[in-house]
Formats: sequence, structure tokens, C-alpha cells
Amino acid sequence: MPEPKAPRGAPPPAANWAALEQVVRERRLDLDALLRRVVDEAAATVGAERATLYLHDQAQGELVSRAGHLPELSEIRLRVGEGIAGEVARTGRLLRVPSASDDRRFAARVDAATGYTTRCVLAVPLGPPPHIGVLQAINKRSGTFSAEDERTLQGLAVEVARLIGLTSLGGQLRTPRPRPLRFGFNQMVGEAPAMQEVFARIAQAAPTEASVLVRGESGVGKELVARAVHDNSARAAGPFVVVDLSALPESLLESELFGHRKGAFTGAVRDAPGRVSEASGGTLFLDEVGELPLPMQSRLLRLLQERRYHPVGDSRPREADVRFIFATHQPLEALVEERRFRQDLYYRLRVIEITVPPLRERGEADLDHLVTWLLDRLGERHRRPGRQLSPAARARLLAWRWPGNVRELEHALEAALVLAPGPMLEVEHLPGPLQARPSAASAAHFASPLRPLAEVEAAYVAWALDQVGGNKSEAARLLGIGRNTLQRKLDGGEEGGA
Repeated sequence: MPEPKAPRGAPPPAANWAALEQVVRERRLDLDALLRRVVDEAAATVGAERATLYLHDQAQGELVSRAGHLPELSEIRLRVGEGIAGEVARTGRLLRVPSASDDRRFAARVDAATGYTTRCVLAVPLGPPPHIGVLQAINKRSGTFSAEDERTLQGLAVEVARLIGLTSLGGQLRTPRPRPLRFGFNQMVGEAPAMQEVFARIAQAAPTEASVLVRGESGVGKELVARAVHDNSARAAGPFVVVDLSALPESLLESELFGHRKGAFTGAVRDAPGRVSEASGGTLFLDEVGELPLPMQSRLLRLLQERRYHPVGDSRPREADVRFIFATHQPLEALVEERRFRQDLYYRLRVIEITVPPLRERGEADLDHLVTWLLDRLGERHRRPGRQLSPAARARLLAWRWPGNVRELEHALEAALVLAPGPMLEVEHLPGPLQARPSAASAAHFASPLRPLAEVEAAYVAWALDQVGGNKSEAARLLGIGRNTLQRKLDGGEEGGA
């Protein structure tokens, strides 16, 4: 989305807009809650009793209210051209109406539905043409809206449009293939029913203190889900501490989690607080919990049951004021059957389960939206805005099965963005496996009758390895897995998605 310029004479945005931008960039907040913050700021700035943010639902040809001071209605839908806001959307010009009841463009049905009396209205379009919506202020607290209020609201509309462009709504509002607007969580993209279920589970889990288990293959975005639960909880102002249990040697796990006292073991030259202490007042996210050794499983179970722990070398118990979120790509039920994972811990940590679907099961609409969203974010990160995919390159991305899921997609787009000399990303700029079509032998293998999953994965990884000239590090990076995992899959010795 091109960044609109503020109208001449418009006041600078309020200091709160800088804080809002930081929230937009960093927090996975419920989008409606985030937009309500924006509307609250706009209403306060122009001294209005109420304000409403309408977005253009291109698929329906309507304006839909997604944030506003509307305690009486969940949403308002206006046809383009209907009401003051609809007229602004049709013409692209602001409207200042000193007496709503005397203006033929006023949609009286909205007041009839809410029981609220609209006296005066100021409405401005959002962003440059094609406008993405309308920002409307209702009822000046002292008198009627002035020319100065016009300039102020126009300046605010510039900031609102820019902030919306930074959210995961941005791509939806400017897509060349209009689809009904989908609202979930900021910085998370998902139109597929399975992703809508993920968003619903996040909304259910976030307000509680219950432990959450996030499941899914490597690269699907389990940490994003965990962050969304934290960001929308009562602990959002507290820390969000991540521990990748698969990356820590067993000898360091207890000290890493619970901390230690000086002299507790060789090399303990000072006290260390541990991750549980660091997460106090916030959330502790334990990734790859299925990798936890059995001795540490019993200590984690005691922590969950008693909310107390002992640093290594300290006899005094400490209180654990944390919310726990866990993640795994492994089938924990199978590990329980094999006695590699404690059954009592399994039930304790899966109070609420959220399963994130693999990218290949989310459908073309999700993949297309993710491509646009990630390309925007990567272009901003690498100072290469406005980059586009050629139709052939986009078609190649949409046809790929994405064994490494969203992480692999992001790596592929980042490589193309860096390698492309100009604004258009072509097929030849994509990583090697995406440039080459599968060989007849590979196609025949995957078209054959159902085979054991480990065998299919081994064949697929072998094909990917062949596409990068046998470079295991590159193949592992593109597949979104570690070198050791890649080798296990080549050997056919690991079941399940990596």
C-alpha cells in the first residue's frame, strides 16, 4: 500500500500514534481490539462523542464497521453511496455535515437501530485512491465540527490508513481478487476454516490462566500462536519468555529453567535466575516439549502442580507466577505409549489444545494471501518496497507442497527478493527446488499407492537434496528442518511432520 501524504496544514499525529505503531508491528492482538484503540484515539483528538472506522469489503461491495463506539450493534453495513460514510466512499471526498437530520444523505436507519441521535458528522476517506475505507466522527462535544477538525481528521486518516497497511488486513484490502474480509489476529494470516478455528481457540484461551498446548509440524507458526495467546491475555504487559527445549543439552536444562546459586556446580560463578523467574508476571513458552528428558518431565510436572520450584543448589522454594504455553511437532500420545513421555504430564499440559494446520492443507487463498503479506514485510525489512512476483513465479509458489510450511515459504521469498535485480521477482530468482519441476521418477513415486509416511518423506527429502546439488545445509534450510532431522528422514527413521 503506498504511504499517503498528509494534507497541507494537517497537524502532526498525536504522540500516541508512535506507540500504536509499535503495537501494530510487535503484538498479535485481536484485530478488532487493535482497531478500537485507533478509533478511541481519533475520537478523543477531534473531541467527538463517537467515532467509527468503516472498511471497504470489496467482495460484498459494502462498507463494514469494524471498530467504533457502537455498544448497540455488532456491526453496521452500508452500501457504497448509502449514508454519509457511504457517500464519502463513493466520491472519495470528505463531508462535514453540521445537521445530520437535515441532510438527505444521512442514513436514518442506523440511528433507528441504535437509539442514538446523530447531530453532526465529519467523515474522511482512508488512504489514497482506491480508498480502503472511511473514518467518521460523530457529534462534536462542543458545538459542531470545524475546518480545523477537518484538517485534524484528515491527518489522522493518513495515520490510520498507514497503520492498517502494516496489519494483516493490509493485503486483504488491496488484493486484486476480492474476497470477504476475514478478521483474526494482527500479524497472522488465515482465511481457511482450519485457521479460523485456530483464531477461535486463541480467543477462548487468551483470557484464562489455563495451560495451552500448541501442536503442528515445524514451520507452521506455533510460536506466533503462543504469542497471540499472551498478547491478548491479562499478562500481556509481562514478559514472553521462549525456551527451545530441543536446543539445550540435558545437563543444562534444570539450571536454564530454574536457575542456580553460585557454587552449585563447577562453572556456577554467580547466581542465575533461570527462565521461570524471568517470565514472572508473564508467559513461559516451552517449545518442543516432547524433547524433554524423563527426569526433567517430573520436575516440570511438580512445577505445574505446585507452582513452586527450587533453583539448583538452593533449598528455599520460589513461587512461579507464570502462565505456561507448550508446543510440539511430535505425537505425544505415541510417546506416552512408548513410555518416553509421562502420561500425567501429558494431561496436565494439554488443558487447551490448539492445532495449527500445515500450509499444504490451508488452500490456495491462504497461500496467496501469505505470499503477498510476507513479500510486503520482507520488502520493508530489506529496504526493497514494492516488489512484485511475476505470474509465473506466483504460480510456481502456489503449486509447491511446502514441506517446510510457512518458514520455508518465507525463506523462499526472502531469497528471491535479495537475488532479483529489479522490482519483478521471476522464477529464476526462486530457490533451486522451486525452479525445477519434479522429475518423471519423482512424480511416479508420489503418484503411486499409499506408502509408509517415513518412506515418502525420505524420498521427498532425497529429491530436495538432489535439487541443491547435495548440499545438506541448504536442503535443511529450505525444508525448515535441522541437519540431524534431515539425515533421520533420509534414513526413513522419523515419523510425522518435521
